[in-house]
Amino acid sequence: DLGSGAGFDCFLAARAVGPTGRVIGVDMTHEMLRKARENADKNGFINVEFRLGEIEYLPVADHSVDVIISNCVINLSPEKHKVFGEAYRVLRPGGRLAVSDVVATAVIPDEVKNDATLLSCCLAGASLIDDIEAMLRETGFERIRIQPKDESKTFMRQWAPDSNITDYLISAAIEAVKPA
Repeated sequence: DLGSGAGFDCFLAARAVGPTGRVIGVDMTHEMLRKARENADKNGFINVEFRLGEIEYLPVADHSVDVIISNCVINLSPEKHKVFGEAYRVLRPGGRLAVSDVVATAVIPDEVKNDATLLSCCLAGASLIDDIEAMLRETGFERIRIQPKDESKTFMRQWAPDSNITDYLISAAIEAVKPA
């Protein structure tokens, strides 16, 4: 899980992979790792491990992961091509990228791109859908699918009520496969 935070998505994944599977959460802050580890201990998750790292430089061995998940974190990286490159590196052949993130459907105005509040709300750093697809393809991924989620516009309007943010941003499911 890229940008695992306090571990919520890791715990959902841990249930899905069962006791013989393993889940790795990567986060760049000591505080979130401490909270995630506390949550894992408190809830008895023994098949989850949390590692300190940046999503542009994953602390994970080459070809060692079956699935990469992430929830609204990749858009925060100014180097998304590195994130996708790292995802590709650590995935096993046939492995899948299955993330949810904010994407741009039109060019984001500079006043939004430069708004620190909107950036921290996972809004201002989104890339155009076509650019994300191109980055994934250039990295080597196949079977790329970027599916916008119209229902996301409701909560995005709540995050930025005084703007027309949904004119150019939407949440999307992003999937891709590393060739076998």
